[in-house]
Parts: sequence; structure tokens; C-alpha cells
Amino acid sequence: MPVHNADIGSIFEEIADLLEIQGGNPFRIRAYRNAARTVGEYRRDLKTLIDQGGSLPKLPGVGADLGGKIREICANGTCELLERLHREMPAAITELLRIPGLGPKRVRLLHDALEVDTIEQLRRAVRSGAIRDVPGFGEKTESQITQALESRGSAERRMKLATAAQYAEALATYLGSVPGVAEVTVAGSFRRRRETVGDLDILVAAGVAGPVMERLRAYDEVKTVLASGETRASVVLRSGLQVDVRVVPQVSFGAALHYFTGSKSHNIAIRRLGQARGLKINEYGVFRRTVRVAGETEESVYAAVDLPWIPPELREDRGEIEAARRGELPELVTLADLKGDLHLHTRATDGHNTVREMALAAKAAGLAYVAVTDHSRRLRVAHGLDPRGVSKQIDEIDRVNSALSGITILKGIEVDILEDGSLDLPDSVLKRLDIVVGAVHSAFNLPRRRQTERILRAMDNPYFSLLAHPSGRLLGEREACDVDMLKIVRKARRNGCSLELNAQPDRLDLDDVHCRMARDEGVLVAVNSDAHGVDDFAHLQYGIGQARRGWLTGAEVLNTRNLPELRSLLAHPAKR
Repeated sequence: MPVHNADIGSIFEEIADLLEIQGGNPFRIRAYRNAARTVGEYRRDLKTLIDQGGSLPKLPGVGADLGGKIREICANGTCELLERLHREMPAAITELLRIPGLGPKRVRLLHDALEVDTIEQLRRAVRSGAIRDVPGFGEKTESQITQALESRGSAERRMKLATAAQYAEALATYLGSVPGVAEVTVAGSFRRRRETVGDLDILVAAGVAGPVMERLRAYDEVKTVLASGETRASVVLRSGLQVDVRVVPQVSFGAALHYFTGSKSHNIAIRRLGQARGLKINEYGVFRRTVRVAGETEESVYAAVDLPWIPPELREDRGEIEAARRGELPELVTLADLKGDLHLHTRATDGHNTVREMALAAKAAGLAYVAVTDHSRRLRVAHGLDPRGVSKQIDEIDRVNSALSGITILKGIEVDILEDGSLDLPDSVLKRLDIVVGAVHSAFNLPRRRQTERILRAMDNPYFSLLAHPSGRLLGEREACDVDMLKIVRKARRNGCSLELNAQPDRLDLDDVHCRMARDEGVLVAVNSDAHGVDDFAHLQYGIGQARRGWLTGAEVLNTRNLPELRSLLAHPAKR
């Protein structure tokens, strides 16, 4: 049975949740959570490595015990520890973890105080008002849980883009091996690089559909076949992800790719342009009466309505058609445009590798410079650096720079923005650094005015360079802070600061709307990996996808500059 890295990560995360509900050892719980992230985002498929007789790679935080569980999961799709925890815990209790606002600690509190083990028991506790008497709960929490329960039935299940990629790419490769298949493309919101996807649309160009449909039904990861016809099928994978596969002849592939990429509103607008020209545009082609006049390529579909090809990331009906008509579509940034990465961590705080190892990995990824930006002292869980620790790291960077060629390491810090807007380290330390990345890591629920003023005050520090993950959101886990982003963007412009687009798959922050806001206001955006290990530079591809959705060109991304140009920007007069 195929097991993806994301599946292993999900199992480790579930083990951590169940251990925490049981009140297990915090260090053991943290080990499973760290391993879940490390394994889930690892770029090489671990099951393939094991099946080929190879040894497990050396993964940060994964020792012999966790390594053995990885092998067990790859062989069986589960592990004995998880099954034992399931036997020890009420069967429905993990459903509670899917309610926003209920983490393992609160689930345990509800279990201990009210014997709440199921969704229905939770509903009764909310209706009776008993929940607000549990320590750590109150009327606000009760209201949040009530809203979550009300919307639960209609909530759309979505998967992070990077996680969906593991399933999408494996299935596309599998279908592409069928004799007679000319092309396979994953369309839909995945192709538009939305930060999460609800399902997958896979388009196959082939002369005969039968072998493709047969191969799909035989795929080991298929849990349920929802529908299966001559040229299309819908299945649900074991991961819970729904996949719709359609087989079309090559002559219709471009029209079908356009149709199934979407968005719906973009497609409607294109069809209306076609109707105005006496054309019918659908998934089979572009027709004038009964004659197909275009459709083999997407370019031909757009040309039929007198438009250039529009990149998939822009197809949201947010002005891209008007821009295309005027010949003003942006030349979107690409991964190859990036010259460096301005946010990464080492084992001095919560990273997994040394300064030298991270620099060499960045060089191997094609980058010319990186900024080491470990955490400041306020973030104790990450073993943040105090002034002495920063000074020690500065000396280390100097030593590594003198020994390496082809890559330059900039001295930086990810400094906490405290609740009053001051920075976590004194100016006497910050002025020694090439780049100061400010970040909110606490008090996420401040009222809008206070949260905005907090960030604005931090940006007034003369050494402030870059605002990290500006909204503070974690996809599917934590909502964005309530801030006036336009005020923040305009402050960045006045002070010569930049904003980060954090490429971590859990963040992808800035979102596409605020990327475009920064672009329109003339503020540069840095696409950074926030790498915590040598494999994390692969995250940059997802940041670039988000940047493209935000209409950013290479000129509008800070770290497309060469090093002298970058140093000049970081040495803006406002920061001297």
C-alpha cells in the first residue's frame, strides 16, 4: 500500500495529540510533533527509499525509535503505538480535535471535568452552559466552539497545497505510465496554486480512455469509487482527498485544461467574450456553430477571444482579463529569479543544522546568499538568542564566510515584536546585523487597533528591515491576526521596510490579496523559506506560487536582487 511522507507525518501528529490528551511526557509529545513536521515535508519519498533497500536518511530529531516506527508505518500503513492509543482512548475523542479552538489540552480538560468524549456530548455541554465553568474556558471560548459546531456540517475539507502535492504528483505519474497517454496535468485550484485545495482535478490526454479508467480503479490508494464512466471517474483516496479524473483527446486538451483549471468566475468571463464573437467555449473546444476552431492548446483558446495566454495563478477574475486586453499582464516572478533567502534558522535556536550546513544547502539550491535569522531571547521554546548569543553567532558567520565560496551568509535575527511594540533586543545589538526581521510570536488576539499599533511602532525602529509572516496565521490552525494591513503596508513604504511572504506550507503569509496590495503601494516583498533544515529550501516553490497569485514580478520581490543591490536596499537611509 502506498504511504506518503504526509501520511507518516499525520500519524505522528495524531500520536502526539493522543499522548497529550493522556497527559503524556511533554518531551515525548514534542518529539513526535517535530518528527511529524520533519517527515511530512521531507522532499524524498521515504517508503520508496525503504522499498528499494536503502537506509533511512539522517533526519533531525528522528532517532532509532522513531525511525523504526517510520519503517513500521511504511510496511503496514499504521503502527502499534497508534493502534494501542486508539484502544485506550474513547473512539470518537479524536473528532473533538477537529473543532477549531479545541487542542489536546482543552480536549483533556473537557474529558476530565465533564466526561466529554464525543461531538454530541460537546454539543450538550455547550447547550447547558456547563462548558464555561471549566477552568480555561469562558463565554468567548464557548461562543467560538458554538460557531464551529454550527458550521461543522457545511465546512469544506481542504488540504494544504504542499501536502496535496504528494498525492497529486504520485497519481499523475502513475496515470502517465499507461500506454497511449500523451499528457497528464493536475488542474483546478492546485494548478492555480491556491494555498489549500478541496479536491484534485486530473486531466489526461489519450486516444483511448478505457485503460486509464481501469488503471485508476486499480490504484492502491483508492478507498472509494464514487463514479466511473467511459471518460471520467471520481474517487476518494485513503487520505480523504477526492480526485476527479477526465480523459480527453489531444485535440481538446487545451480547452479542457482551461475549463478544469478555473476559476469558475474567470471561465464565465472568457465564455462571455466568446459569445460576443459568436463562439461557444466549453471543455471540448472553441466552436463556431458546429466547427471546432480552437482548443488543442490553452493559447488557442485565449487567442480565439483576442487575448494572450493568462498564467493559471491569475485566473481569479480580479482584473487579469482587462490587463490581458490592454497588454499589461505582469511578467510574474519565477523560482529561478530568486538570488537568496532572507529567513532561516540554525541549531543555535530551533533549526536542525549548522550555519555552514545551511549555507551549503542554499548554494546547492542555486542561491547566492542567505541571511541567518535565528530567534531572539523572548521565544524561549526555541531557545532564542540573547545579546551574548547573537555576538557569538556573528563570529561564527564570519568564520564560515571566510571558508566558503559561491555563497555569502548575512548576519540577521528574527527578533520578537513585544506586546508594546518594542523589539526583544537592544539597538546596540541590532545595529551590528545586516538584516533585522521582526515577528509577532505572542498575543495574537489583541484588538485590531492595538495589534496594528504594536507592529507600526516596531517598524519605527531604525534597524527594522523586514516584517516576517505579517498576519501570523497558521493554515487550518490559527486565524490571521486582526490588523489594518493597509496601514502596515504604507508604514513599510514610508520607512523603507519590506514585507515577507513566508513560504512555509503552514503559513504562506502574506496571502495573495495582501501581496497585491504591497505591489500596488510600491512595497517590496521577500519570498523566504523560513528554513529550519537543509531540505526546507524546497518550500520556496510554494512561496513563488503565492507571489504569482499576488501579481508580483521579479522587480517587486526583494531577494531577486544581487548582493550589492540588496545591501544597498538594506542600508536605506531610514535605517542608518
